[in-house]
Amino acid sequence: MKPSLYLQLKWKLTATALSFSLIPLFLLGFVLHGQFSKSYEEKLRSNLRLTVLNKADAIDMFLGERVVQLQNIANTNSFADISQQEKLNGLFDAIYSTSSSFIDLGVFDQQGNHVAYCGPYDLKNINYQDQRWFNQAMLKGIYISDVFMGYRNFPHFIIAVKRREQGRTWILRATIDSDVFNTLVSSVRTGRFGDAYLINSDLLLQTSSRRSGMILAKAELPSFSAGSEVNIVRWDDHGTGMVAGIMALNMVDWSLVVLENPGEELSPVLRDQSLVFVLLFVCALMISSGTYFAITSIVRKLMLTDKEKALMDATVMQSSKMASLGKMAAGVAHEVNNPLSIIRESAGWIRDMITDGDFEGVAARPNLEEALADIERHVERARSVTHRMLGFARSMEPVQDDVDLNQLVRETVSFLDNEILYRTILVNYDLSPELPSISTDFNQVQQVVLNLMENAIDAVGNEGTISLSTRRDGDFVELEVSDTGPGIPQELLSRVFDPFFTTKAAGEGTGLGLSIIYTILKKVGGDIKARNLPEGGAQFTVRLPLVNMNVYEQEESCPE
Repeated sequence: MKPSLYLQLKWKLTATALSFSLIPLFLLGFVLHGQFSKSYEEKLRSNLRLTVLNKADAIDMFLGERVVQLQNIANTNSFADISQQEKLNGLFDAIYSTSSSFIDLGVFDQQGNHVAYCGPYDLKNINYQDQRWFNQAMLKGIYISDVFMGYRNFPHFIIAVKRREQGRTWILRATIDSDVFNTLVSSVRTGRFGDAYLINSDLLLQTSSRRSGMILAKAELPSFSAGSEVNIVRWDDHGTGMVAGIMALNMVDWSLVVLENPGEELSPVLRDQSLVFVLLFVCALMISSGTYFAITSIVRKLMLTDKEKALMDATVMQSSKMASLGKMAAGVAHEVNNPLSIIRESAGWIRDMITDGDFEGVAARPNLEEALADIERHVERARSVTHRMLGFARSMEPVQDDVDLNQLVRETVSFLDNEILYRTILVNYDLSPELPSISTDFNQVQQVVLNLMENAIDAVGNEGTISLSTRRDGDFVELEVSDTGPGIPQELLSRVFDPFFTTKAAGEGTGLGLSIIYTILKKVGGDIKARNLPEGGAQFTVRLPLVNMNVYEQEESCPE
């Protein structure tokens, strides 16, 4: 598989794993937070509704108590008595001692004349017949006015009650301190943006407001329907989300408005939301990191497994090739050996004839002897090739010898001294003097070295260099054979140990040399690798075990 496909597989697995883990996690977090926020907002609305109800009842009770106080005074005193200044002053002192919200107290006859007054202003003898509050009080019996400025020139409201006495009608009126009333209403304000105030039917403020201004200013509210039940309204007030609880009062044509900012009231939820998001982010980061490293490890192991499988498949294929080649090589060798034997016998018979003097005096005798020598040389060469093929094909039982690899290398190279001198090749030795002896098959290892040297000689041609070095590597010894030839084409490196594969021209090589080396080394428990050197040329590295365990395994499995 190409590296890009492994990369695609890794990201696909990572994306799939994260989708199945993170999406449910975030969905669960959002659902839980949404449900919690919804429940908390319902609680906020419930608390606001309860606050409005309680405060509206308190205001109605406050107004009701003042009305009852005035009615008791009017019902327990005659017009003649209450019109006397001393009597009125005494009554005012009595009610003021129990409720400081009263500013003054006045008595009016049925013509609207202010016949008696107790308070800080000079309002006696003023006629109020044309004032709305007077007419409403005469009509309804009880009247509570809106907040107004009046003669006093400051915000206040009045409570007036009517008394009929022996055909006479008169009115007792009290002025209520708006500051005391304002304190009563504003006590329910919460937070930095919370507000509470009273409005009349024209939305004019009857108490001061944080957001809308002072008394008698117009309040900014969305449309609502005030009634005996609390009306909850939400809107955006100049960029600030607000929720209002609005309820009409029973005693007067006013409405109580309590404002709260959900952002302030829901601040614990927002803190929890931030904490939830932080926890979700940390969990997502941990899951993502763990998933990435786990998938990367899995894909890396998959790559290693695929490589091992490819190597195993290549080994199995190589073994299959070698088995097929063995059968074919045995057949070819036997078929070739038979005519070679006949040619060799015929050549021997001709040489016997020459030796016996049958060709004495024949002018062509020297040429005949030369031709006979060529025949014998080429027959021997052909027999050597078939011998190698048979050695490659048959399963030879390895022999266990005590081998000095350095000595074996020098002796083997000496077999090729003539060829080396003829081609003016320089052979460099770098043999480790501390190299231990190894227990292996001397003849088969010598065949390996011989084949490698022959290939190196063919590769360098004339005036080249061949380098041989040995060293120990743990429980193995290594032999490196390097040359200064053209090297092996990179795309052919993986095939150099295949049977009948050769880079030489047609007719110049059998392609069995490296295959035989590969087979021999596997028998003796060794290995071989080929590579191209950076400076040019090829290098073959042979690894041989200090002890060939294959022999011991065969002896244990096949005891005598």
